[in-house]
Parts: sequence; structure tokens; C-alpha cells
Amino acid sequence: MLHLTLAPFIAEPRIVQIVVALDAGTAAAPPSWLTTLDARVCRVTGGVERGDSVRAGLEVLHEDVDVVLVHDAARPLVSRQLIVRTMEAAARGQCVIAALPVTDTIQEVDGAQRVVATPDRRRLWMAQTPQAFPRAVLTAAHAWAASHGIAATDDAALVVRFGASVHVMEGERDNIKITTETDLAFAEYLLARR
Repeated sequence: MLHLTLAPFIAEPRIVQIVVALDAGTAAAPPSWLTTLDARVCRVTGGVERGDSVRAGLEVLHEDVDVVLVHDAARPLVSRQLIVRTMEAAARGQCVIAALPVTDTIQEVDGAQRVVATPDRRRLWMAQTPQAFPRAVLTAAHAWAASHGIAATDDAALVVRFGASVHVMEGERDNIKITTETDLAFAEYLLARR
């Protein structure tokens, strides 16, 4: 899955560095295919939380990197076109996330599973990755979070909490996140169609 995820990033020549955050065991003994995949790929040991892993990645970026894309390895069907669109927006100074408008009605419920609100779905989007940022903004947001003891589970949410604006860019239906067996089967179906 990681190999599939990395392929469109590697295919984009404007990407100068790819940082993969790995658990401690895998980082200590990475698979050989990952160590020889592409000279732009480097590895770091990730952290307990997503924010820890992103911070570890930020710390090893080359000085000439001005734009940072954060992407989940659990989204192996990301297209090169979506990567480029988010990267170009961040290069223009925008913080941007790929996302899709919600098509289902969403219900907010309380602890007793009672509906307490029905948000207007016209204002709701399902976040995807990549999330793209000017490096300076993302680095400052993560430094601020670390100094305030804030755990960053989503970079866009962190950047907004830090005080910067984040824009939504329409993502892609095939850019699914694989978290269940059903997701895996659907991803295999989508791959077979390509």
C-alpha cells in the first residue's frame, strides 16, 4: 500500500523530497524496496500522534523546500493530478486541503445517541489528503502546537487553530482512505479498473 501511495509523488519531478514517517521497528529495519525506491525518499521515525510524525518530517526537510504536502499512506489511490493541484495552490501561498462535498445528511448526536442537530450539508466537506501548505506556515503552526501542548491530529485543523486560513479544493472520489476490509476490497476494484 505504501508503494502505491508513493508512486504518484515519485512521478512528479517538481517534488524534491519525500519524507516517509515509519513506526520505530520499521524505521530501524526498513524494507529493501523502500531504501532503494528513489533518491528523493528519506525516512524518519514517526511519533505516537500524527502531529509528532509530521513534526519529525518537517525537521528533516531540505532548506530549499518551500511547500509541504502531508498525505496519508492509507490513501494509496491519490492521483498525480490532485498532488499537482494542491502543490500549486500552496506554491501561491495558500493553505489547501483536498476534500469532497458531503452528499449524505449528517446527524450530530449526544452521548445517549439522540439527534441534537442536523448541520447544513452544503457547508460540510469530507477532508482528504494531500493537505498542502507553505512550509513556513505549517512549521510555525506545529511549533506553536508543541509549545502549547496541543496534539495535532489533523494539519488543516491545527493551521486553522493557529490562526491561518485553509481553503478547500475539490478532491477525487477514488482517493479513498483504507481503514476497513470493505475499503480494501473497493480499492482493489478501483485499481483493477485503472
